Amino acid sequence: MPKGNPIQEQERLEWIDTVRGLAIFGIFMVNVPAFNAPFFLYGGGEEYFPSETSEAVRAVIDIFFQASFYTLFALMFGFGLQMMKDRLTSRGVAYEQVLARRLFVLFLFGVIHAFVIWHGDILLTYSVLGALLLLFMKRKDRTLLLFAYGLLAAVTVPFTLMLYAARNYGLGSVNREGIEAAMANYGNGSLLDIWSQNNADWWYTNSLGNWPFLIMSMLPMMLFGMYIARKRWLHEPENHEVVIWKWWSVTGVLFFLFKLGPYFFGTPEWFDMAQDNIGGSASAVFYVLSITLLYKTTAKKVVRPLRWVGRMSLTNYILQSIVSFFAFYSVGFGLYGEVTPLQSTAFVVIIFTLQIIISRWWLQKYRYGPLEWVWRSATYKRKV
Repeated sequence: MPKGNPIQEQERLEWIDTVRGLAIFGIFMVNVPAFNAPFFLYGGGEEYFPSETSEAVRAVIDIFFQASFYTLFALMFGFGLQMMKDRLTSRGVAYEQVLARRLFVLFLFGVIHAFVIWHGDILLTYSVLGALLLLFMKRKDRTLLLFAYGLLAAVTVPFTLMLYAARNYGLGSVNREGIEAAMANYGNGSLLDIWSQNNADWWYTNSLGNWPFLIMSMLPMMLFGMYIARKRWLHEPENHEVVIWKWWSVTGVLFFLFKLGPYFFGTPEWFDMAQDNIGGSASAVFYVLSITLLYKTTAKKVVRPLRWVGRMSLTNYILQSIVSFFAFYSVGFGLYGEVTPLQSTAFVVIIFTLQIIISRWWLQKYRYGPLEWVWRSATYKRKV
């Protein structure tokens, strides 16, 4: 029986690794403020860090990072799963069991990450949504787009209208009990206190009532990633220049209107879901296509270092959480609740720069990152 194999060095698309590296940077930029303080989850950040500098940093993150990079990573997740399916099929290998094992191992990584390190994990969510993607592997391209657009519209339009109707009733709230508990447990508690608070925070954000929103917000980008892989836009960008420039222009306009536009009207809270779902999705596609187009120019040398992190995206994602765990929680340096938005941004830039250096060093010695090696070996049931 033919055996599947992981992707070979000569099969890699460098700009895809660069996109993944950019996604890891963007996710880190959003995750760290949520890791070092409870305000992202429970509100009230403006009260604790009210300076104009803090406000400006929050705005930059909101416009260029928030809801843009977990959706970008979702797009690349769907893209990668479709690529893997196509590669297995071309070699005469039944893809269903291989992909199922891959998703199961990712699920295990997600469980450990979510409940031992950080409640803001995306791996568990991606593995569950990935199982749903398997249902679309034999569907037509048009079906992928219809479901992607349909799901995104189904969650965004009615709820935005509902929020607009309730705009005068005070949509925002600050959970002061949640803030106090997080400050006490993460900032001054024991390891068991940290894990207990982390577990509570995970269930707070991943209740059964929230899962329909997660599915309808993130699955569309995964489906679109599958669609792009099938159309080979990113495999052969020189053969798809017209459609790439078209989508780049459209998503750029949507990015501007839905992410930056609200700041011209006081960033109304009722528009948050549309800003994240439409603006975030559009910006994700815009970033992917921008990197792809940039690779046709000499300016690609500016972004190429990101590829080292992208090739070890799983390892680097987990490593970011481990570093943050010891930097901000009481079992380490105990900086929880004391880091300003500007300091948080500086922390991200420093750690990510070190990740580029370390990833480059590692990949010059080894073929895969350590967690990538475990993931691939378990997926193919042999050492790779």
